[in-house]
Amino acid sequence: MQTFSYYHPTELSALFELMQQYPSAYKLLAGGTDLLVRLKSGRISPKAVIDIKAIPEIQGLIERVGEAFVIVALTLMADLESDPRIQQSYPALAEAVHNVGSVQIRNRATLAGNLCNASPAADSAPALLIYQASVVCLSPRGERTLALQDFITGPGKTALAADEIVKQIILPIPPTNQAAAFARLTRRKGVDLATINLCCQVNTNGLTRFVLGAVGPMPVIVEEKDGLLSSPDESETAKRACIESLMQKATPITDVRASKEYRQAMLAVLGYRVLVTALKRLGSGA
Repeated sequence: MQTFSYYHPTELSALFELMQQYPSAYKLLAGGTDLLVRLKSGRISPKAVIDIKAIPEIQGLIERVGEAFVIVALTLMADLESDPRIQQSYPALAEAVHNVGSVQIRNRATLAGNLCNASPAADSAPALLIYQASVVCLSPRGERTLALQDFITGPGKTALAADEIVKQIILPIPPTNQAAAFARLTRRKGVDLATINLCCQVNTNGLTRFVLGAVGPMPVIVEEKDGLLSSPDESETAKRACIESLMQKATPITDVRASKEYRQAMLAVLGYRVLVTALKRLGSGA
């Protein structure tokens, strides 16, 4: 590990001054579950690490504002997972967050940090995309809001400017005519990155959407608009064939966690499972 300067600002103005002092040469420390690993391995060598945990404007908070929930940047994964409002309104997100690392990691990791890390295998991203999340970015110039789909721009890359931070994530309250579910596959339970993960949303209008993770440089969104997957009259065989066709839009790779062929095959298997779960929730009103 190379040496670097460490800062712990307690005011937003001081944070922005430090970011300007080290343009493109700093790293922000929130939970640190990804950053510290990269620092120790030497994969990154910033000139400065800026600890943002004492900035009042981004302290962890989950609150309803109008027809949406606002999740402030430093909200911990563990707090999201256990919040009854998140469990009720966004069950797929609660499931996704529950699968992030271990209990210890979830008590340190933040939702905003998980998004800023922009890993193709991030468990929170598919569920947040299904729920039409947006990200509020803050800089000395003011605020701007980006759809999450536009915020993540590539593996490890986001649309954040060099002088911007994430202030909060906004989740519109889902309509009552939809339901969603999340699933993941990994080599071992608890701490491994997802081999694949995916989220499925169905609604009474016949639209079925999947967001697929760990099978492309960014989350892959696919849709079935003809009502085949949501119809109770269609056979399991027809639905499996439809899902297999949809999953062909993924571009998995072979790495240490799985081959591309295995990932492609398991997408269809997990796709059908999350569809069944989402349809059950839709039918029960859960």
